[in-house]
Amino acid sequence: MSIEYVVVSEGEHDEPIELPAEEDGSLLLSTVAAQFAGASGLKFRAGGRLRGLRLADERVLPPADGWAAHRYFCAFPRAAERAPRPRCSDLIVLGLPWKTGEDAVRDYFAAFGELLMVQVKRDAKTGLSKGFGFVKFAEYEAQLRALGRRHMIDGRWCDVRIPNSKDGGSAADRKVFVGRCTESLSADDLREYFGAFGQVTDVFVPRPFRAFSFVTFLDPEVAQSLCGQDHIIKGVSVNISTASPKRERARSALLGWGVLDAPRVFSWPPDAWAHAAPPDAKPYLKYE
Repeated sequence: MSIEYVVVSEGEHDEPIELPAEEDGSLLLSTVAAQFAGASGLKFRAGGRLRGLRLADERVLPPADGWAAHRYFCAFPRAAERAPRPRCSDLIVLGLPWKTGEDAVRDYFAAFGELLMVQVKRDAKTGLSKGFGFVKFAEYEAQLRALGRRHMIDGRWCDVRIPNSKDGGSAADRKVFVGRCTESLSADDLREYFGAFGQVTDVFVPRPFRAFSFVTFLDPEVAQSLCGQDHIIKGVSVNISTASPKRERARSALLGWGVLDAPRVFSWPPDAWAHAAPPDAKPYLKYE
C-alpha cells in the first residue's frame, strides 16, 4: 500500500516538508511535533480565510477534500506561536580611525561570525572617513558577541551599538507602522493582538480614519522583529513596517502639530569622534 504524504511547513511562507499520513488517512500529531517542536495542530488557507483542522485522539484529521488539495502550516499555542524570533540589526561602529577602511573592519569582525554587510561612512565630496561605519551579522549570536564588548581596531578603541539605541532604544525603534487597517480594528484590538509579542506602551489610531495605525512596544527588538511581516487580525490582513520620519510627520499633522514642531535633535553620532573631526564635518539631523 502506498504512503500518502502531507505537505506541511512551520509558517505559511516557510519551506515545506512532506510528512507521512497513517493508513486511515489521519496524520499523527506526534509526527508533526517531531519536525516542528511545540506544534499543536495544522491549518490552511481557503478562500482568503484560515481554516483549522480537527484533532481527535492526537491525530490530525484531513479536510473534506483530502490532503492533496491544500498546503498546510503549523498552529502553535498562542504564546509560542507569536514569540518573536531575534533578528540581526545593522550595528553602528563608533570611533573608527580615519585610516581604517572596509577591508580592515571586515577582517576584524569576521572573527565574531559571518558578515552580511560592512560599510565605512565617507564624506561624499572628499572621500574621507567620517569615523564610523556599519556592520550586519548573519547570526543573532554573533551580533550578541560583538555587542558585549569594546573593540580595538587599528590601535583605537571602538564601540558597537544598535543605531539610535540608548537605554532600551529610541522611540522610533520601538514603534511600528501598521498598514491596511480597516475601521473594524479598534485600538483595543491592536493592543490585545500585539500584546502577545511583547508589552505595548501605546496604540495610535488616527481620527478621522486613515487605514493605518501606530503601535509602540517597550522592547525595541520586539518592534524591529515584526517589521516586514503580514499579520491577520480579526480577519484583516495588515502589514507591519518601520515608523519612518515621513510617517511620523503625518502622525504629527493629525495631532495638530506643524512640521517645524516635530521634535528634532542636532548631534554628533555618540562617541563617533574620538579625536578632532575634519574641518568640513557637519552634524547630522536625526529624529528621536
